[in-house]
Amino acid sequence: MNIEQSKQSTSEPQPNTALQGDCVEVMRQLRSCSVDFALTDPPYLAHYCSRDGRKVANDGDATWLKPAFAEIFRVLRRDSFCVSFYGWHQADKFIAAWRGAGFRLAGHLTFTKQYPSTERFLRYHHENAYLLAKGNPTQPTQRIPDVLEWKYSGNKLHPTQKPLCILTPLIQSFSRPGDLVLDPFCGSGSTLLAAKLQGRRFIGIELDGAYCDVARHRLVPRAA
Repeated sequence: MNIEQSKQSTSEPQPNTALQGDCVEVMRQLRSCSVDFALTDPPYLAHYCSRDGRKVANDGDATWLKPAFAEIFRVLRRDSFCVSFYGWHQADKFIAAWRGAGFRLAGHLTFTKQYPSTERFLRYHHENAYLLAKGNPTQPTQRIPDVLEWKYSGNKLHPTQKPLCILTPLIQSFSRPGDLVLDPFCGSGSTLLAAKLQGRRFIGIELDGAYCDVARHRLVPRAA
């Protein structure tokens, strides 16, 4: 796959791209019902700062939440799925945004960690995501459990980098080879890489230019 290393333009984004820009503005360039599956890890609204001082853009501002998921709903084809990670402490805001966009809550996923992400009142050993449905999708032929094991990515490329081992089964279950997978908050490109390795087309959008460059680099074919 060729990776188009272009920034946001006025023409419709082409598949197999990692685009820098505001995801709402970029998604407005996509045709309605043109995406087969959305898999994304948006900011958790947690004012997150990693141990080495890295932060996530717009992680303390919820103004993007409703318009972003309204656009995700619009560009998804009828009878399809979206999987979205979310911040548990802001679950009410995320659920309101999903339902306001038109999504139906179709399932809940838990990813268990062998290590705690943080320690406050509890030692937090998991991440969560919701399975969201647009319309009435058919049941997947490959049903995955709603509890999956998380393997530490090292967070070397992004402070909240997701491991491929949790993204791959989601892509396999809720899309088919050749489908177009969208990640509007693509960070360092893990969803895009997982989609590429599974024979899917993909479009990623990332606000931070440095992380967008990392994503593009990961997706460039390497010489044998």
